[in-house]
Amino acid sequence: MTKTLEKYQRCSYGALETNLLTSDAQSSYQEYLKLKGKVEVLQQTQRHFLGEDLGQLCTEELQHLERQLESSLKQIRSTRTQYVLDQLADLQQKEQALLETNKALRNKLEEIITPLQLSWEAGVPSTQYRYHPAEPGSFFEPLEVNNTLQIGYNPVVTDQLNIGTSTQNANGIVPGWML
Repeated sequence: MTKTLEKYQRCSYGALETNLLTSDAQSSYQEYLKLKGKVEVLQQTQRHFLGEDLGQLCTEELQHLERQLESSLKQIRSTRTQYVLDQLADLQQKEQALLETNKALRNKLEEIITPLQLSWEAGVPSTQYRYHPAEPGSFFEPLEVNNTLQIGYNPVVTDQLNIGTSTQNANGIVPGWML
């Protein structure tokens, strides 16, 4: 008996489910056809906006297309103009901020330079440099200065040094840097 009831339920309710599935598939297919039609219309309109396939349009349709293009062009121009005006306002604000910064830096520079100019005009250097003699026994001690230091070739000294040497070139003269 239970087997018979199960078969009955499967057959009666299974048929309803397949009917529901087919009705869902049909409604989905209908929706697909509607969307496909809309896409085709939009593609045709896009071709018209691009100037393609205009031969099949009548005068009224062409005038309507022209009005749509003009209104779109006005909207694009107004958007672009607003963008440029916004950029201009931002740049003016930046310019104002830079001018204020420049003025503040100029004032600060004048505050620093004015005392220096007054001290130079008075003949007093702003920074005094003093010689600190080395203390005996300190780490750093002053070096002796050799005022006779010469850099370069000295022929007088070279001739005096060459008297007893045997390293001479073919002319008998040795360059000073080789000694």
